[in-house]
Parts: sequence; structure tokens; C-alpha cells
Amino acid sequence: MPTNTLNGRSFACDDEGFFTNRDEWSEELAGDLAPLIDVALDDEHWAPIRFMRQDSAARGTTPTLRRMQTVGGFDIKDLYRLYPVKPAKKMAWLAGLRKPVGCV
Repeated sequence: MPTNTLNGRSFACDDEGFFTNRDEWSEELAGDLAPLIDVALDDEHWAPIRFMRQDSAARGTTPTLRRMQTVGGFDIKDLYRLYPVKPAKKMAWLAGLRKPVGCV
């Protein structure tokens, strides 16, 4: 299993770079990861990431965009604006979660 290290923080990941141990994540690490995908985290960016982590802890799976909309109340257009191109994958990666089921 690969391990990534960023600014002195190491975390185990799968072949696509998604965390395999959610407990190795921290908000500081997410802040370090964000510039790698050209995202500047602010309060609006943090809300879906925090929802993903809470929902994932409760259900055991990473939420999809549909769940983010129906359960989390997030507008999908806003998520695309905040995380262009592949919002579910980007949010899951920044949230220290596995890739959502159904993401290509």
C-alpha cells in the first residue's frame, strides 16, 4: 500500500491517492492538499467536506453527489463551482476518504 508524505505528514493511500485510513486525516493536512488541486479552502469549501466526513463516519461509505444534494442539502451547481470538473472525487480526497462509489 503506497504512502504519501506532505509537509511532514504521512498517510496511507490507495493506487489513486485516496486515503485508506480516515484517522490519518486532519484539517491541516486538507489545507496542505488543497493547493495541489488548485482549491483555496474557505468556509464555503469546508461545509461539504465536513458533511462528507460526518456522513461517511455514520454510514461507512463516502457520499455521492446525489447524497450530498438530497441529504446534505448542497446544490450540485455550487459544488461544481467550488470543486470544478470532478467535485465528488476532489471533496473525498480533501476529506481523507475513499473515492465515492460510482466515480469513474
